[in-house]
Amino acid sequence: MIKSIINKAFTNAVLSKDEIMHLLNDNTNNDYLFQKAHQKKTELLGNKVHLRALIEISNICMQNCLYCGLRRDNKLVERYKMNKDEILYLANAAADYGYKTIVLQGGENNTFKIAELCEIIREIKAKDIAITLSIGEKTYDEYKLLKEAGADRYLLRIETTDSMLYEQMDPGMSHKNRKRCLQDLKSLGYEAGSGSLVGLPGQTLESIADDILFFKEIDADMLGVGPFIAHQDTPLKDSPDGNLTLALKVMAIIRLLLSDINIPATTAMEALHPEGRYLALTSGANVLMPNFTDELHRKLYEIYPGKSQVAENNSLNRAKINENLIRYGLQVSNSKGFRLGRK
Repeated sequence: MIKSIINKAFTNAVLSKDEIMHLLNDNTNNDYLFQKAHQKKTELLGNKVHLRALIEISNICMQNCLYCGLRRDNKLVERYKMNKDEILYLANAAADYGYKTIVLQGGENNTFKIAELCEIIREIKAKDIAITLSIGEKTYDEYKLLKEAGADRYLLRIETTDSMLYEQMDPGMSHKNRKRCLQDLKSLGYEAGSGSLVGLPGQTLESIADDILFFKEIDADMLGVGPFIAHQDTPLKDSPDGNLTLALKVMAIIRLLLSDINIPATTAMEALHPEGRYLALTSGANVLMPNFTDELHRKLYEIYPGKSQVAENNSLNRAKINENLIRYGLQVSNSKGFRLGRK
């Protein structure tokens, strides 16, 4: 029965909630699920892996999410905001290495003025680089200005679509507003991305199935899936970590249901397993995001324990990354990596 559900997803890119829950519950055919997800990705997108150079521009956050080491109430974090010259220096370095996409990621805050961000985006864009932003909730007009300045993609993870769990895990935040932001991004022509944390305390398999169906409903262009990892300086410090296999299964199901989207192999997977990201790349993922943040700031951007150590192990040399990928039958892409048929 499980194989027939996987085959249905592979062929039709459609599953019911009950069928998704069957896949999540059953572990007898995980290898087959991962194999079919990798096959689907290879058939549609080839064996190429898109590289995105990640620059963590600020760890200042006004949100207070219970699971995140950058949460507002964590007074043990040394906060920083990069200036324009620091960001452009790292962006230029990434371009010189041959990266075609740069990801500017930061805590949710208003320390960067929109005009300031637009100026940075325009200068990076002049190098013929695709730009992804991951800087949280903004107004429609702010998103519009950033798009007009040259931003191509926007990643806004919802983490869970269970509204009660969301507002428990993200106190003071509005589940409705998070969804509004995703709708605005799609309407403005961004490649809009989201994602989920697998293994949050109180999360059920039914809730995870709803997450997957939500991503299908909004036709997300990119999705990041990672296991929950408890941070020692958060209220969830004593909670058990999420399960890597379950996170890989969620990612594989997403690949089968949204076959042509971009799915990063997240560093959180490598924090739980030394080959975690490469396991993801052979289970449906097709994006890697090597961290170009300088060493000083990278150590201060600790969303979960061990993140900076994983980042330090990332080779910035494209040839070395390609060498590692070849072991898995993969190659570095030389394109900007837009969703199939978008650009």
